Amino acid sequence: MFIRKNSHRDMADIHVYTARKLSGMAGSLEALAKTVDREASHGRSLNREDGLAALQMAGAMVCGECCKCNLYSDSEKEDSYYLYYLLRAFEQKGNVDLEDMPRLFRETCGHKEDYVGQLNRNLGRATMNLTWKNRFLESRDTIITQFRELAVILEEFARQMEEAVDVTSETEPVIRRVFLRHHMVIDHMLMMEYDNKRREAFITVRTNNGRCVMSREAAEFLGQALGDRPWMAARDSKAIINRQFSTIRFVEEGSYRVMWGVARAAKNGENVSGDSYTFSRSTPGQAIMSLSDGMGSGERAERESRQVVELAEQLLTAGYTPRATLKLVNTVLLMAGEEQHPATIDLCCIDLYTGVLEAMKLGAVATYIVSEAGVELLEAAQAPAGVLGQVEPVLLSQKLWDDNWVVMVSDGVLEALPGDDKEQVLKEYLEETMGRNPQEMAEEILEFAMSFSQENRDDMTVLTAGIWKKAAGVKG
Repeated sequence: MFIRKNSHRDMADIHVYTARKLSGMAGSLEALAKTVDREASHGRSLNREDGLAALQMAGAMVCGECCKCNLYSDSEKEDSYYLYYLLRAFEQKGNVDLEDMPRLFRETCGHKEDYVGQLNRNLGRATMNLTWKNRFLESRDTIITQFRELAVILEEFARQMEEAVDVTSETEPVIRRVFLRHHMVIDHMLMMEYDNKRREAFITVRTNNGRCVMSREAAEFLGQALGDRPWMAARDSKAIINRQFSTIRFVEEGSYRVMWGVARAAKNGENVSGDSYTFSRSTPGQAIMSLSDGMGSGERAERESRQVVELAEQLLTAGYTPRATLKLVNTVLLMAGEEQHPATIDLCCIDLYTGVLEAMKLGAVATYIVSEAGVELLEAAQAPAGVLGQVEPVLLSQKLWDDNWVVMVSDGVLEALPGDDKEQVLKEYLEETMGRNPQEMAEEILEFAMSFSQENRDDMTVLTAGIWKKAAGVKG
């Protein structure tokens, strides 16, 4: 079989070329975002022009040639306080009353009821138009956010590719020998080391004995060849290596492993819980925990909270940052319909290489970090998702160490606890409780919360995770 000696060099050149193309695409997306943003109007409420148009239309429909009150001409003045008062009164009450009109108008106008009625109709139409305009602006803001976040993702990826070091020549001989020993022939390969010292390998390989080898087994052989931390086949690679050459992407596993548990209880009288959760390892080197509490209880709340956690997981898997993920989820909920059905979002991402946890919250209660040193709270007061258009999630970061625990709860758990400072009650309980495993710990926390009431007044969910440092050569 003919092997191209410089094939890994060719692939490295392609990496550099691809990186530069991605960087150019990132710049284009940022330029598009700036263009769309520049064209935007920032007015989100009734303004002076809306008020003048409503007065002018009311005058044309009712007043005819009458000019006794000069209401419109006085309002045209730049320093007119009354026009500002008129708009604010309509926004607060939904209509303008005779008492809101100037005294001269009330004393002299012979058609004041008709005039005020027509003015209210005009302002109502202006408000309806404004609602649709704001919907358009929200859609535009979503596009801008997506453009900018995609630009950040592409630029970061391009930077990693350009700064990556080709270490193929250092590792290729021993990998070929180990693979051949297990009846696998490598055509060509590329191994890159990034600035964070993580490595990634692309190996084009086939079997030479007519049998098939699982990609996860090949990852174990790769780890044996390099003699350091374990490797795994990327989830987007083929699961089986056969007699046909195919390229498998391998990534290093993290230095930490995570186990998790969950315990749930629905509100009394409901068949399903309105809380939803996910625990995912779909992104290499990252564990994602999310918990959402839908408004109310029952199937509708469950459907809305499930939509939130599923959308968040998809965006994170696609490469969006936690902050951008929550902003986009919030915008989608705002645009979903006229009715607002807010849901809390509690999102934790654990980097399994460094042990760093990043938490993002919208309307969610505190997350508890349990260690031998005590219990720390990560909390950020925010409105639920789907309530505020310009929501800005707060990033909370915490370094996790060996045998640390992460505890996430829905607000139903806290509400079941006694006293005014419910967070402190749970904190003190966790200080005295170290679970033998995450599932047992979740169940014990739920039982503790349920012990203070004869019935569940709200849905309750406890999500726990334990993190441990891997021993050398240990997978998982």
